[in-house]
Amino acid sequence: QPVFPGASRFRNSAPWPFSGSRGSPSWYMSLGPVPRFARQREKSMVSSAALMGRRSGNASHRRRTVSSGTCGSSITIDAVVEREGPWRRPVDFFPAYDEAIFNKHLPAMEPEVFDQARGMMNITYQTFVVRSPRHTILVDTCTGEHKGHPAPFDFPGKERWSNELHALGVTAGKVDYVFCTHLHIDHTGWNTTLRDGRWVPTFPNAKYIFHKKEYAAWEAENARGANPPGTVFRDNCLPIVEAGQALLVDDDYALDDTITLTPTPGHSPCHCCVNIFSGGQRAVVTGDMMHHAIQCRELDWSPGVDWDPKQAAASRRSFLSSVADTPTLLLPIHFPSPTAGLVTADGDRFHYRFKRD
Repeated sequence: QPVFPGASRFRNSAPWPFSGSRGSPSWYMSLGPVPRFARQREKSMVSSAALMGRRSGNASHRRRTVSSGTCGSSITIDAVVEREGPWRRPVDFFPAYDEAIFNKHLPAMEPEVFDQARGMMNITYQTFVVRSPRHTILVDTCTGEHKGHPAPFDFPGKERWSNELHALGVTAGKVDYVFCTHLHIDHTGWNTTLRDGRWVPTFPNAKYIFHKKEYAAWEAENARGANPPGTVFRDNCLPIVEAGQALLVDDDYALDDTITLTPTPGHSPCHCCVNIFSGGQRAVVTGDMMHHAIQCRELDWSPGVDWDPKQAAASRRSFLSSVADTPTLLLPIHFPSPTAGLVTADGDRFHYRFKRD
């Protein structure tokens, strides 16, 4: 049976329509002493105003343990993939693209990030499932099913997402929180599911974390009919508010001592990265702060879809500078497997290196 209302049946033996490896990685972090953060009181909206780990499926199993800490329990971070493989040509995605510059940087980038035969960036749509002894949390929810999106956001095989989540033992009712780094089409899709002709929250017991200024910006765009592509706000966000499951939060929101936000605006009005702290370590789900490793080399290459390209570039530089040459593990939503990696400084540029051991 489908694990979620509206999810299609899926057999794991069915061919995946995009190139790339099957199965999704997991990361393990020990839960030890962590810094304490002031908790912002959770407010329901009252108006509409580890590290490299095992791979599931047919892929090989690899695990890296983190020092144990003092608590004896663990946080796991699993990737649930909706699609992966070649997606777009960089010339079509970055207005500042220069082929000679891209080719100059290509040998220094990880081989997984670009399909040279097709001349296309390898791009993944994935959700990170964070499980602690207290909570089951999803970060970003891809494009979702039955949304009627224009290409390239509608494609066959989306049931892979719901079935990978089910394979982790996570059913809709077990999800406690859904964090959206921002409210774009490919980060909010599984927020809702179609039931009896209307969109309702997919996760009935979850609180959905939306930045209040991000929500307000898209509410205003939707009101004036400018929320392309499709009806993202109406179908993916508004039903959460109407059901009373949205939490409207500020930059300093902290779920608990392990989950906080880092503002990285520009790609969207109030884009945020999601920090995960455990055992003195930090992992960061970076959302769309960067889409591809070339943006570590050319920080001003902001996608044409960015809300404020200059602000996005400034956020990218500030964030990468803050984590470069530290053990902070990055989990970029759109980076291909093995996804998780570290940043090192290279003058006024940066290198992104996958965590392979």
